[in-house]
Amino acid sequence: MDALLTALADPARWRLVCLLAERPRSVGVLAQLAEARQPQTTKHLQTLERAGIVTSRRTGQRRVYALKAAPLRGLAGALNGLADTAEQADGSHATYDRYGQNLQKERLAAEGPGWADSRSFSFHRSLAGSPELVWRHLTETSLLGHWWTPDDLRVSELVFEAREGGRIVQEYRDAEDAEGSEPAVGRAEGVVDDVRPGERLAYRLSPLLPDGGAAFTAHVGFDLRATGTGTELDVHWRITDSTVDSADFVAGIEIGFGQSLDKLAAALAAEAPGTDALSEDTDTRSTK
Repeated sequence: MDALLTALADPARWRLVCLLAERPRSVGVLAQLAEARQPQTTKHLQTLERAGIVTSRRTGQRRVYALKAAPLRGLAGALNGLADTAEQADGSHATYDRYGQNLQKERLAAEGPGWADSRSFSFHRSLAGSPELVWRHLTETSLLGHWWTPDDLRVSELVFEAREGGRIVQEYRDAEDAEGSEPAVGRAEGVVDDVRPGERLAYRLSPLLPDGGAAFTAHVGFDLRATGTGTELDVHWRITDSTVDSADFVAGIEIGFGQSLDKLAAALAAEAPGTDALSEDTDTRSTK
């Protein structure tokens, strides 16, 4: 594949391929049609032949070249496969595009301090596992770190003191940056406000801007309710103290936290084999 792509990357060779797609032609005719010198044309044709794109046959005093369709069909199939992967419904590229649309909208809306202070987001998930198990995943750092980021990020530093007034620190990096060689993608700090094990957890969390200031304050509340099959979880976000520079963060809340909750649902389902994790209940609402 590399040799094929390298051979086709040269504009002069691509011109010869286009001419040979019409019909087999001799070196001399190809040179005339391509408006090139015959020695250069011969070298290009030899490169294409080594890459398996063309074949040649000597006929009398002429060498005639013909295009081979199979390598081009193979390349077209590979390119179509890449395009199909990129266009998967609900795939990472779709999420990227959706975030881009949100980003444009929020940047336009961020005209001054407090621009997003009326914004709220609500999430609901039906989870496998008892409220006590869900509570552990919400408050124990060894479990919290597995789900408390969107799909393409990982927690690199985590402090969560599950008591009123307890400290929260969350630093996150690119999920593929295993060595931590790149700068942290983001950092957030906060404090726990309400702790009722198995029932309610509330905290304030502020993503930090590059200068160390808070982008905004998120007031986040988790309410848990036991059911016959597991736990109903409702999460509500309310924004205060929003700065103009908070637009990039606000644009990602609905998508990013939704992905985090899906990871939480998957983790709980894995701990409860034989039960149904109703994680497809992904009702998410945002209001202004």
